[in-house]
This record gives sequence, C-alpha cells and structure tokens, in this order.
Amino acid sequence: MNMNPQTALRQATTLMLDMDGTLLDLAFDNYIWKELLPRRYAIANDMPFEDARDLLFGKYQAEQGKLKWYSLQHWADHLDMDVVQLHHDVSHRIGYLPGALDFLRGVREQDIRVLLVTNAHPDIVALKDAVTGLGDYFDGIHSSHDYGHAKESQDFWRGLQEATGFERESTLFVDDSQPVLESARRFGVGMLVRVMRPDTKKAPKSCSQFRNVERVADMLR
Repeated sequence: MNMNPQTALRQATTLMLDMDGTLLDLAFDNYIWKELLPRRYAIANDMPFEDARDLLFGKYQAEQGKLKWYSLQHWADHLDMDVVQLHHDVSHRIGYLPGALDFLRGVREQDIRVLLVTNAHPDIVALKDAVTGLGDYFDGIHSSHDYGHAKESQDFWRGLQEATGFERESTLFVDDSQPVLESARRFGVGMLVRVMRPDTKKAPKSCSQFRNVERVADMLR
C-alpha cells in the first residue's frame, strides 16, 4: 500500500479491525498470560512463580501462531486451569486503547462496512463486548475459532472471504501483529496498517514492512 493510512481509510469499502492490541489495550491480555496465569499455576502446582512462568512460556511458544494458542479450551485442558474464569476475575482491567472508542464512533458515521476480525476466543469476545460495548460498532464479528484456523493461516482468509465476500483490493485491515498482517498480505488484502503501541504499558514499536500508526485514532486525522 503506497497511500497513507488516512487516505486508505477514506478509499476503503471494507474496514477490518483486530480487537486486542488494536482497539483494546493488550496490557490486559499480557497480564493474564504473563503474570496471573503463571501465578495461579504456581500455587496450584506448589512451585515457584519463576519456574511456573518459564514452563508456561515454553508451552506458549510451542503453539504461537496456531489456533491452539488462542484456544482457551486447549489451555484449560492442558493446564487444568479455568482460563475463562481468570479473565472474568480481572475483567475490570479491560479497556480501550487511547482514542479507539472515538475512532469507532467516527468510522460508524462513514459509508464503510466495519468488521471485527480477531483470533480471540468467542467467550473472550463476548466478555470484552459486555465490558466495553464494542460490538455495537461493527457490521459483523468474526473469530478465527469460527473458521478453524488462526489469522496467520491462509485458510482463515479464504474462509473469511467466502463468508463476507470482501473485495481484497478495497479492504483495509488494521492489526498489531506482523505475522497476521503478512498472512493478510499474502492473501492479497490491499491495504494494511500496523498499530505500533498495542500495550499502553510498553513503548511503541514500528515495522518497516507496513504503514504504522501509534493508535487507530491517528487514522482519522
């Protein structure tokens, strides 16, 4: 995509938005997987927190980019932990990234189809919708679990196109994950933008392969 993100938004007929790290603060998810779950696992298995964290991080890495990595049922069965309940226990931490809600309100006033396209498990999508109301701003919500493949897979994009009929060249897709954006590019999605600061507790990180914005709100300027 040669045009800047603001121009791309004006020209797109379909806008696809990721959820975690694009609209909602990834600090919540990072807290769950990097702090809370290892702590609870350590207590349940009578082991030091550092050992539990190292063990879990190794298990995460083995599944990263696959649908299993995003499957709460997989981790519940594999770790014998109620992972969904953990999310509910700290749901007060769920929140929009700065400017994201205003962005959603702004694009709803435009003549563009807006789709939520996420790897998040449907139970977590439902929880985050209940907390934030983000579902009100979309024409459709699509979880990779509905298609049996993560967004990193070409099979996901084939299934999504069959379900929604989006036109590749006139679609703008915004995500914070470089592997996911690379998969979308391989499929032929015409306009791609990467969010540089998915977690408000961390510094922004740019990517030379894609157009970058620090936050989605920057696209309305």
